[in-house]
Amino acid sequence: MTIKLIASDMDHTLLTESGQLPPNFIPTIQQLHAKGVQFAAASGRPMYTLKQMFPELADTMVYVSDNGGAIGYQGETLFKSLLPLADYQRMVQFVNQTPDGIGVICGMDAAYVETQYRDYDATLRQFYANIEYVPDLTQVSVEVNKFTIYFPGKDSQAQYEAVFAPEFEPAYSVTVAGVEWIDIMNQGIDKGHAMRFLADYFNITPAQMMAFGDTYNDKEMLQTVEHSYLMGNAADDMIQYATYRADTNENYGVLKEIQKLL
Repeated sequence: MTIKLIASDMDHTLLTESGQLPPNFIPTIQQLHAKGVQFAAASGRPMYTLKQMFPELADTMVYVSDNGGAIGYQGETLFKSLLPLADYQRMVQFVNQTPDGIGVICGMDAAYVETQYRDYDATLRQFYANIEYVPDLTQVSVEVNKFTIYFPGKDSQAQYEAVFAPEFEPAYSVTVAGVEWIDIMNQGIDKGHAMRFLADYFNITPAQMMAFGDTYNDKEMLQTVEHSYLMGNAADDMIQYATYRADTNENYGVLKEIQKLL
């Protein structure tokens, strides 16, 4: 098979549970690039966080950030899908009326969180390298490509089914991005859309693309590429969306498959 682009989710996929990259990951990706294969980090994380994670690969790597809400490559933003101000303000007001969720406005340069939730800073900062604390989210007016709800109770799937899908689908792309997160983007924006965009950009086909994921915000990406791998640590109900199974993230499943390809 001729693979031209490999995309991987970050959390619970490429990264271990302690948030570490697999050993020798950077030289492995440099080897891939030398053979003409692009590597894309495809994450719910924002672009500025992804760039900080891979400083050695800044000139070679593709960044699919915010579940496809923005795509960057070689210092350029190739694509961004901005939520209208009125839309994300409606989301803020809705979350403020729900008892369990904490709203996060995902700006292109920083995440905005209300000051009252500063106690969650250590958790939030694992994903958002730049956080601006503000007294009132309804007063924020910036370029935004995603709105996120953080659930300290780790019940995002139940919240999605009972509250957020009924309220925001199908007008928006709403996805569970882990047990603590629900992400809302513009309609049609997801990691699958990002793969189709990159196929056009690099003039390749889904048959030349490989992807790795573990949860619901990876679903469309896994369905789009021909060589799709579900992580060994993923929930069984995700099996239907992928063609192959990789080892777990703790056992460096992504790295193992890349090394097989090399």
